[in-house]
Amino acid sequence: MKLLKQIFDFYLNSSIHVALSCYALVRITFYFFHLQYDEPMALFVFFGTIVGYNFVKYDALVRVKKKPIGNQLKIIALLSFISLLLVGYYFFHLKRITQIVSVVIFAITALYTLPFFPNKKNARNWAGVKIYIVSLCWVGATLVLPYINAEVPFTANFFIKCIQRFVLVFVLILVFEILDLANDDPHLQTVPQTIGVKRTKILGFSLLVPFWVLGVLTFTLHDLIINLIMVVTLMLFILFANTNRSKYYTSFWVESVPIFWWLMIAFL
Repeated sequence: MKLLKQIFDFYLNSSIHVALSCYALVRITFYFFHLQYDEPMALFVFFGTIVGYNFVKYDALVRVKKKPIGNQLKIIALLSFISLLLVGYYFFHLKRITQIVSVVIFAITALYTLPFFPNKKNARNWAGVKIYIVSLCWVGATLVLPYINAEVPFTANFFIKCIQRFVLVFVLILVFEILDLANDDPHLQTVPQTIGVKRTKILGFSLLVPFWVLGVLTFTLHDLIINLIMVVTLMLFILFANTNRSKYYTSFWVESVPIFWWLMIAFL
């Protein structure tokens, strides 16, 4: 059991799970826009997520806090390096416009982590903006990139899906912020720090209404039922979120929501 727990923790700590969530959202994008499966695009996002998230999570530990590099961190560093090579490989299989937009998303991720301006904090520590930056990056990587790489014209449906995807990620992050309330720096001004846990939950419930309503405009009955299951599931995650929950509540279960969404679409 101890070995299984170590493997599971590595799976989460190395960002493979969150990368699968992003991959699932890319597949959902292909489905909703009736796009042919684009393997280089999907794997570019998958491996790019591993690189980006590990960079964000471990850069400060190694570069700033000088934390000793243990065996697990060495393996994660190796995985991240291999993923970076694969990102480079798949990058050159993308359309030129997709490459440009992906560089912009990478720049935002770097800005989120590194202090580019003298005597200034990185964007991750800017008061009140973390949730918006992360949500925009997820929308860009999992929806905008696959869409523009398919070279299809922009429609109202595209912008509706962008809003819906942003709301989904925003709500997921709200759950993370509730659980991290006790440990987050007060200067971050996260949503729960600003308006309290109760109002944050009400905000999450409220945002899930337009998330489902927007689907009414573009989805089939089959998709609407699946979306309703999604909304109910997310509401339950929000309802039972509190600072005493295990880290697995968010790092596995909440981040599994896009994966469950994709599996429901694929098999129901």
